[in-house]
Amino acid sequence: MDLVGVTSFRTARTRDDLRLAPGERLLAGGTWLFSEPQPGTTGLVDLTGLGWTPLEVVAGADGDVLRLAATCTIAQAVGAPWGAASTLARQCAEALLMSSKVQRTATVGGNLCLALPAGAVTALCGALGGEVVVWTPEGGERREAVTDFVTGVTTTSLRAGEVLRAVEVPLPTTAPVFRRTSLAPLGRSATVVVGTPAAITVTAATTRPVVLDPTAVDAGLARVDCWYDDPHGPADWRQAVTTRLVREVATELLGRAA
Repeated sequence: MDLVGVTSFRTARTRDDLRLAPGERLLAGGTWLFSEPQPGTTGLVDLTGLGWTPLEVVAGADGDVLRLAATCTIAQAVGAPWGAASTLARQCAEALLMSSKVQRTATVGGNLCLALPAGAVTALCGALGGEVVVWTPEGGERREAVTDFVTGVTTTSLRAGEVLRAVEVPLPTTAPVFRRTSLAPLGRSATVVVGTPAAITVTAATTRPVVLDPTAVDAGLARVDCWYDDPHGPADWRQAVTTRLVREVATELLGRAA
């Protein structure tokens, strides 16, 4: 779509270039930005000129960590060395029904910052205990769990002047358990449930990510107050099918532990 209000475009080369003028918006893949009108947007600032390394494996305190730059494409992220989570990476990308063309263009940072309930990166990185790295306007950085970063439908914890720099995800040693469902066989996910020994994470069915204790799922589900309602599924149906899937995942995790 033509953004008829845009009158300027510049490429960021340094961190100082990320200071936005009124009406400017950050641009990475742009698959959503160019998909609909953007009232009030008069300028675009291209993040890709910063030359961030798309992905790398670094040593963490408790094992290897996969660091994904905000400008890493979804396709690059899916093809990253996830180890035991390789299948999960593909499942989460496909759960959002992104075409291969979109996956080659859309970015990890864009997907997270858009904060859609069925966000592929939110489901993948949130379920694996990922952490966002956010650049602050004062020149520092802060870190936050992915599951806390997404606060609602299209809302995040980003403050004025902050920029999402990367996502760091601990690489699991065992394959996560994945479940999803939708109203149609090839429909957008109405609920996505991912389980690890540490947590069961629900996305798509809720306005924000929900993290449950695998040993106390019923108590956790009883406290959920953010069931989502849209054309892809009413809230009461989403609650019912999510409850069933969460119990399935919990049973499988407990069976593995036994």
